[in-house]
Amino acid sequence: MKTIILRAASNYMLPLLLVFSVFILLRGHYLPGGGFVGGLVAAMAFVLHAFANKLETTKKLFRMHPGFLMPFGLTLALLSGLMPMIIEESSFLTAMWLSEALPAIGAVGTTLFFDIGVYLVVVGVTLTIIFTISESS
Repeated sequence: MKTIILRAASNYMLPLLLVFSVFILLRGHYLPGGGFVGGLVAAMAFVLHAFANKLETTKKLFRMHPGFLMPFGLTLALLSGLMPMIIEESSFLTAMWLSEALPAIGAVGTTLFFDIGVYLVVVGVTLTIIFTISESS
C-alpha cells in the first residue's frame, strides 16, 4: 500500500500488538485465551506490517523462516505433556506446578509451556501460509 498513515501506524502497532499477544498468551494461562488466540494476534500484527510495508520488509524482521517455529512449538508442547509422565509417573498432559509463584507471571506449570508451544505453532503456520500466498500472487 502507498498510504503514509498506514505505513507509519503499522510501525508503531507491530510492537504493541506483539505485547498484546503475549498478554493474551499469559492471560489464557488461567482464563480463556492462551496460545492459540495469542498466536493469531501476533501473526496478524505481522500481516498488518506486510500490508503496509511490503512483504520483503516484513520478512527481514525474522532471522529465519516462520515455518521453523512449528517444530520448536510442537517439541515444547510434547515435552510439557511428557514431563508429568517422567517426573511424577502420572498420565500424559497432567499439569505440574512450581511450588513458588513468579512475581510478574504467577504460578508456572506445564500448561504455560504447552500454551507457548501452541503459540509458536500458530504463528509459524499462519505466517507460512500467508507469506506463501502473498509470494505467489
